[in-house]
Amino acid sequence: MATRQARGTRAKDSDRNDTCQVLDNALAEGQLSMEEHRQRVASATTAATLGELESLVSDLQNANAPVQLPTLKSRPRLPAGGGWGLRLATAAVLVLLGMGIGWGLYGNTSSPLSFQTDPGAKSDGIPAKVLTPPRQLQSLGGLTGLFEQMRQKFGDTNGFEMNIRPDRATLYRPETDDPRRKLMYDYRGGWGDPYSTTTVDGDDRVVDLSKFNVEQTIAILRGAPESLDMQRRDISDTWIDIEPSKDPATPDAVNIRIYVSSDFGSGFIDLAPDGAIKQVHKPG
Repeated sequence: MATRQARGTRAKDSDRNDTCQVLDNALAEGQLSMEEHRQRVASATTAATLGELESLVSDLQNANAPVQLPTLKSRPRLPAGGGWGLRLATAAVLVLLGMGIGWGLYGNTSSPLSFQTDPGAKSDGIPAKVLTPPRQLQSLGGLTGLFEQMRQKFGDTNGFEMNIRPDRATLYRPETDDPRRKLMYDYRGGWGDPYSTTTVDGDDRVVDLSKFNVEQTIAILRGAPESLDMQRRDISDTWIDIEPSKDPATPDAVNIRIYVSSDFGSGFIDLAPDGAIKQVHKPG
């Protein structure tokens, strides 16, 4: 029997992804507007606890959602009679304490009870800018957009290798000042600074990682579980690996490998740049 999680339990990436799927379903059913959906997805991707995620879907009808979220422990009830009094007393103390601290740090009046306007508290007119991390890199728009941002960041789409998951990517490129070394970059809504350096070995070769049939690759990726005789409900991870071809006749070409992993084994499919099947390696 599954143990109910506490609301303060730290959320995992899988919890955030499940919540986003529930929100997508609510948008499709007309429960949310596009703007409500955008705001809640943005909050879900940065939520720290399971309680924060639950608050984003608690007012939705989720019976038809593609995933079911865990039921969290109920909040403890305060004793009858003195519960509200205790809450009001606590709230009053916190308000007074906050006023005193705020006045001590930022006050420019003779008393914390003086409500003269503080010039620093005036609205600056700057609207909030919500960042929505990527969740569909393994799509036509996701892949083409990823390579376009790569061109904007580096000036080209060259590299030793790239690994692409639904919400993030990893890229290996030569160091500009020392081509004997390679740098690793992560894409999580944008290309960050490199954080790992290794030495280039004899098998490393720089190629244009974008030179392949994207549409054919996406189509084969979406049918990969059936092609590999794997049950979709068992799939735990799927990723695309792009690296130089091992064929000496095509040294500038890339090889596309689609990996599918589950608790019962893993398999992969190798593709040529035009999408032609090179190998289907089933689990087992």
